[in-house]
Amino acid sequence: MNLEPQKWNNQLKSKLNEYKRVLKISTKPDREEFEMAAKVTGAGILIIGLIGFIMYLIANLLPQYI
Repeated sequence: MNLEPQKWNNQLKSKLNEYKRVLKISTKPDREEFEMAAKVTGAGILIIGLIGFIMYLIANLLPQYI
């Protein structure tokens, strides 16, 4: 495996420039946007937890009745 330092260096610089460009255009969310993101994230966590809990109950209670 032959790694060319110049090519690797150019790829690294290119990637860093992309990250820098993204950071320049990003902004801090306002309170309303943050609250909405927190609500959606919380709802997703609750739904996934509920699905997991229901699967746990089915796996533990169903064998008793079969």
